Amino acid sequence: MLICKVVKPLVSTNRIPDFEHKHLQVVLDGSTQKVAVDAVGCVPGDWVICVGSSAAREAAGSKSYPSDLTIVGIIDHWDPDAAKALATNTAPVAATLASGTVNGGKA
Repeated sequence: MLICKVVKPLVSTNRIPDFEHKHLQVVLDGSTQKVAVDAVGCVPGDWVICVGSSAAREAAGSKSYPSDLTIVGIIDHWDPDAAKALATNTAPVAATLASGTVNGGKA
């Protein structure tokens, strides 16, 4: 699963029949823009949970659906800056615990 930010809707009027009329969204995964099937009705600015591979096809409606990324949830609250800070601050703690020493002694 991925946490992505919805950038904007993507309109495609000419589609293969299997694509049906599902809504598409451009999402940002880090610095990469991707196209995702919108199974939940999100709007630009929403932080969303996306699934890929066979989970994306099933979430879009069937195992034969032509999708490799589907939005399956809208996140109620997500602060990407806090998440980055938490990841940065916990790395030294994890390294210390892995080494077996805490405050100069054994963990």
